[in-house]
Amino acid sequence: MRVVAAMIGILFLLPGHIRGQDVSELLARMKSMEARIQTLEAEVRALRGKPEAPAPLTASTDPQVRSAEPLPGVQLAPGPQLPYYGGQAAAAKIFNPDLSVIGTFLGAAGNPRVRPGPSFQMRETEVALQAIVDPYARADFFLSFGHQGVELEEGYLTFPALPGGFQAKAGKMRAAFGRVNTMHLDTLPWTDRPLVTQNLLGGEEGISDAGLAVSRILPAPGGVFLEGAGQFYRLFGSERRSDVLAVGRLRGFRDVSESTNVDLGFSFGHGSSPEVPSPALRLYGMDATVRWKPLRRAIYRSFIGRTELVWARAAQPEETARAFGYYVSGEYQFGRRWSAGARFDRSERYERLLRDTGGSLLLTYRPSEFSQLRGQLRRTRYGERVTANELLFQLQFSLGVHGAHPF
Repeated sequence: MRVVAAMIGILFLLPGHIRGQDVSELLARMKSMEARIQTLEAEVRALRGKPEAPAPLTASTDPQVRSAEPLPGVQLAPGPQLPYYGGQAAAAKIFNPDLSVIGTFLGAAGNPRVRPGPSFQMRETEVALQAIVDPYARADFFLSFGHQGVELEEGYLTFPALPGGFQAKAGKMRAAFGRVNTMHLDTLPWTDRPLVTQNLLGGEEGISDAGLAVSRILPAPGGVFLEGAGQFYRLFGSERRSDVLAVGRLRGFRDVSESTNVDLGFSFGHGSSPEVPSPALRLYGMDATVRWKPLRRAIYRSFIGRTELVWARAAQPEETARAFGYYVSGEYQFGRRWSAGARFDRSERYERLLRDTGGSLLLTYRPSEFSQLRGQLRRTRYGERVTANELLFQLQFSLGVHGAHPF
């Protein structure tokens, strides 16, 4: 309207002979311009209130990139759909668990004497299946393929958010007794398990069976991480319901500095059996781990020191056997892919109270996080006064997604 008033004012300022020419024609043009201005103002208001339309998707030239196709029985929201890779079969994989395969090859030279083994063996092929079952549970399964067949190394269901801050597990698990017993073969810092594990904790596989476990993070002062766990297992594969092994563990962790931390643990095991009047097995353990990893040189320099002590008491119908064993080890990383280590073992056995002593030197090369090569020179003095000198060579490689192991 301001424009129309201005034009009328200009009209009256014009000379008289112009006003007299055709006033009616000028008024008609002014009305037409006013209508056009109102139309433009309406279009501007409409454009300001409407979001900008997205650019149309163009067809990809990659043969693996396909437009989203709805699965049978699934209705997609209207509008353009994002592309996904692999077609309809790949979309169905979202319901599958994370899958990984870890292979461990072991070669040996020398005379093992007391505990013989083959020169070459595919010691283990571990297949892991891990997935979130629902918002309240997670499932983990580890299948072990070896020269003796296939077995379930671990398979359990975890409930991570129970009332009171508790976490529970049910299934076949490795008992939380010490540090080494909880480790899978592919996570060991050596090619073998220490003598104390083999002599006092159930052999090469350690304490691992079907059971229930409950754990909780406990309040602690001074920036200490404190965790308590209680577990119940079948006693070394027994078929009697009364044969149960109870395991308890208290673990504390604390940062000493920005590059150093200390991990301490105390473990207890108590097993019952109707064959003997007193508890069939009692185990006491203590473990310590020291880690040093400077922040500025973390990928080139680090050190991990470990030790574990185990006291065992096994009651039998005729007598009660007591044994003690321990190991001390250290691993120093001196390059981005290289590390060297050493380990000293000493452990008694239940039978005849024989004592074995061993020492090892190790060298490890890791081309990447998916493979490693390790050599171990091992010397063992068995209780039978027999000495075995061996050179062990290990090759490990992994495929797929492998979940994180306990720290």
